[in-house]
Amino acid sequence: MSSRRAFIQKMGLLSSATIAVNLLQTAWGKNLELALKKVESTSPVDLATNEDFWHYVQQSYTIAPNFINLNNGGVAPAPKSVADNMKTNYDICNQAPSYFMWRIIDVGREQLRKNLAQLAGCSAEEIALHRNTSEALETVIFGIELKAGDEVVLAKQDYPNMIGAWKQREKREGIKLVWVNLELPSEDENYLIKQYTDVFTTKTKLVQITHMINWIGQKMPVRKIADEAKKMNIDVLVDGAHTFAQFEFLIPELNCDYFGTSLHKWLGAPIGTGFLYVRKEKIKNIWPLFGASEKEEENIRKFEHLGTRPFYIEEAIDKAIDFHDMIGSKRKEERLLYLKNYWMNKVKDLPKVKLHTSFKKEFGCAIGLVSIEGKKPSELDTFLWDNYKIHTVGIVWENISGVRITPNVYTSIKNLDRLVDGITAFVKS
Repeated sequence: MSSRRAFIQKMGLLSSATIAVNLLQTAWGKNLELALKKVESTSPVDLATNEDFWHYVQQSYTIAPNFINLNNGGVAPAPKSVADNMKTNYDICNQAPSYFMWRIIDVGREQLRKNLAQLAGCSAEEIALHRNTSEALETVIFGIELKAGDEVVLAKQDYPNMIGAWKQREKREGIKLVWVNLELPSEDENYLIKQYTDVFTTKTKLVQITHMINWIGQKMPVRKIADEAKKMNIDVLVDGAHTFAQFEFLIPELNCDYFGTSLHKWLGAPIGTGFLYVRKEKIKNIWPLFGASEKEEENIRKFEHLGTRPFYIEEAIDKAIDFHDMIGSKRKEERLLYLKNYWMNKVKDLPKVKLHTSFKKEFGCAIGLVSIEGKKPSELDTFLWDNYKIHTVGIVWENISGVRITPNVYTSIKNLDRLVDGITAFVKS
């Protein structure tokens, strides 16, 4: 039994059939309900290849008819039920904003906090609602107490926003940034752990770990690095932008102190949603980005003083959680892994093609990176768009270079066959 499933049963949460009642009123929703009943006894691994079932999942999305979106790693579309709920919330708010926004819509935030905490496997008193991973992580980066000479360990392959924030603290306050330079992809867990632990010193106060390197889809052994950090009293900050709701785990399993994620990637929530996790006993140690009252010093809500913002977007997160739970996190994980491995297997033996992502689930899931010898990433990216109307993204960052391919649960095998045709044609051109 998976840790997620065990946690749900322990907490006595509602079944996926119950939470999906509103969703299943539509024709496409009823079709999906029937499809789910038919596969109740099918293992997630076997279901990953069942195109009939995933066809019904695909009908739950409004997909652009004239091109194929394989850049879901940047931001992903929400299912219809989520988008419709967000629009309804807006229409309600717009009738009398100061009344409906604060007295009606915003009342749902505390239940939403609980629902996110249940999905994350932590206490609701450890979840602060934010707009994205950058906002969540920079709350910690700028809020943690550090002095000149204190060391922070991070990787050159981390996300630019985080690197920029740390460099600002280095420039303003004289903290020392200690850099790890990862050679990726890697299926050597000991190598990945050692890159971090080798640079830990008595002056190291915090280590930042990207749970999945977004450029390449490399899963990092966060828990094992964190365990070593804890032995030296080092705080652990995890960038979970690409992992939450992509594959199954609970935040406490990572043994981290802080975790930030975006919900508009793999959960399928509206654009501009995310959250920050802070271990309960650490809340008092972090200054909020926006001022809060002294009485909130140990309250997770002190990180939510952002002023007026679009509550109608935030409240639609609940529908995304419903949809995610109805499909099932393990089913979703296995499908995403299957999709990535499908197209990679089809192109791996083509001349000049180089893959930069592991096929193994321990080291990767949905995201894959491909490069063509002698060609720039932008050339392949442009070729796929101009000739096959496939939307991808070229990546050139530190020692990583290639085109990132990121399918989602609404991606069909036919879509990926077209991608394979495009890469094949580019190699032969």
